[in-house]
Amino acid sequence: MKKVFMITAAVLLLLALIAVGAVCYTVFFPNTKNKTEVTIHIPFGTDYLQLLDSLDKHDILFNEGTFDIVTHYMKYKKVKVGDYTIQPKMSNYQLVRMLRAGQHYPVKFSFNNIRTLNQFVKRASEVMFFNEKELAAVIYDTRFWKQYDLNIFTCPQIFIPDSYEFYYDITPEEFVRKFYNIHQNFWNENRLKLAEEIGLTPLEVSTLASIVEEENHRPEEKAIIAGLYINRLRKNMLLQSDPTVKFALRDFTRQRILNSDLKVDSPYNTYMYKGLPPGPIRFPEGSTIDSVLHYTHHNYLYMCAKEDFSGYHNFTSSAAVHQQNANRYRSALNKRNIKK
Repeated sequence: MKKVFMITAAVLLLLALIAVGAVCYTVFFPNTKNKTEVTIHIPFGTDYLQLLDSLDKHDILFNEGTFDIVTHYMKYKKVKVGDYTIQPKMSNYQLVRMLRAGQHYPVKFSFNNIRTLNQFVKRASEVMFFNEKELAAVIYDTRFWKQYDLNIFTCPQIFIPDSYEFYYDITPEEFVRKFYNIHQNFWNENRLKLAEEIGLTPLEVSTLASIVEEENHRPEEKAIIAGLYINRLRKNMLLQSDPTVKFALRDFTRQRILNSDLKVDSPYNTYMYKGLPPGPIRFPEGSTIDSVLHYTHHNYLYMCAKEDFSGYHNFTSSAAVHQQNANRYRSALNKRNIKK
């Protein structure tokens, strides 16, 4: 009897050791057969079966069955987006732990000097996980903007240049919504009151700020330029801003606006249409928006770039003096053989 008990115990122990060994093999022994690093891309919307297809496509696993067992017991259910680098000889445990952790870490996203939505989409996709196509699908979706009472012409106002921190795996929709919330917080009670006192909406302030910033980014002149355009708006004059014509032409390299350029039929052409354009002609910085809200009070109606090409302007309230300033600037352009 004792002998039978000992044999039974030995058999049970052996079975237990075999079971433990099988578990250790399944969980901890290498199950990736790639001989060099392999990076797999898991896009938004990927499910578990698609993940397995991707692993199979890259010929990663020795044994898909053991991987499936480990994912079950490690409760790996939600596939997280990211670009994952799979090392040679990774165990199922290491692989599942990496995939389960995801790539939910903060990254800094900074931008400035952005004129168009296309430029913004490209810049964001260089930093975040989503690609240009995925973000563009949101940015250019008119239905998406309707919930915020915006469209593709007015939406640039919400993207205020600065340095921000986002999680790397944020979706394009969440990314844009966060900017909308940032914009709402920027337009606090004080700024809304200042805009109302000027007689402009936040969109109009941002649009005017974008023109001001295109005219001169230097802080010394921004509030002066803002005051000049506000004077013209109040007198129902055409703004006649060269940067709006550049935007209408989609040619930002021009140093000289020709008479033929002024004939471009676009709502952004402020030589042709009164008032402000339908939206910003660049993504204005918060400091420029504040320059508009705290514009300089004066009687200037005209401005012209100085003929010394310093980037500064001659301001005047006289059309005759402005014509003299413009003639000097055109003469300077001609001397430098700048034709456009």
